[in-house]
Amino acid sequence: MPLEPYAALGLSSTATAAEIKQAYRKLARAHHPDLHPDDARAEARFKDISAAYDLLKDPATRARYDAGEIDASGSEKPPRQYYRDFAGEPGNTYRPQQGFRSSFGDGDPRDIFAEMLRERGESGEGFAAPGHDLRFSLHVPFLDAARGADMRLTLGEGGDLSVRIPAGAEDGQTLRLRGKGSPGFGGGPPGDALITLSLRPHPVFRREGADILLTLPITIDEAILGGKVQAPTIAGPVSLTIPPGTSSGRTLRLRGRGVAKPGGAGKGDQLVELRIVAPPETDAPLRDFLTEWRKTKSHDPRAALLAEAV
Repeated sequence: MPLEPYAALGLSSTATAAEIKQAYRKLARAHHPDLHPDDARAEARFKDISAAYDLLKDPATRARYDAGEIDASGSEKPPRQYYRDFAGEPGNTYRPQQGFRSSFGDGDPRDIFAEMLRERGESGEGFAAPGHDLRFSLHVPFLDAARGADMRLTLGEGGDLSVRIPAGAEDGQTLRLRGKGSPGFGGGPPGDALITLSLRPHPVFRREGADILLTLPITIDEAILGGKVQAPTIAGPVSLTIPPGTSSGRTLRLRGRGVAKPGGAGKGDQLVELRIVAPPETDAPLRDFLTEWRKTKSHDPRAALLAEAV
């Protein structure tokens, strides 16, 4: 069962959208599986953080959670009963009057309204009205949003819609499918389907606007000596040159390896943050070399930091 989403992100229910996004980025980076290999607890924590953000980042979904309509996993809760649910009970103040029931039966008020419109049309008044727009939410995998894809949206009453996800689609973006809403009245045009996209987190890639962000582990020798390594991108792996003497935190830019920008203005970049990862086991030759190196070298990367802190 997922954690309570606000608690998973260390926030209160009054947190702003910016605070939710900031907390997610900080926690996802700290608990990313790439930085904690073979750590099941870190992986589970990362999944809880991602699930919480996936629910709270969409204003509509967050509002439904805050209202108690869905639970922390996004599943529907049993609907509450209101006075109209008991309207048919004997002696109820809100029970429909018999005259109204005898005229229209026990049908849905929407059916009654449609019947009134139909009767008006048959009388020659020619009344017509457009159908209602229908709103849907669609969860989209990260790479499908980045690359573009065709997806199927299952409708609650059965059937489905084909949805084209444009390359570079953004979280919270709403797509409009013309004529896919409710049918019109009296020959009026149908409404539209409005589909709000909710992007799922990716275990490797992150995104800021049109740029793709990636944390890439490198070995100690690659950091000291430099070299060429394979780096994943949304279009497949590419060769990346590591400059000699690289420190953790250095960021390299792969131009044009991001997602499509709005209006056909090209693509963003991929920003690769390098992180030095020690081997799980250190052999004797490496330990001996570093022991001797430490005796003869006086390099202190913390000297300037300590001086400025005084």
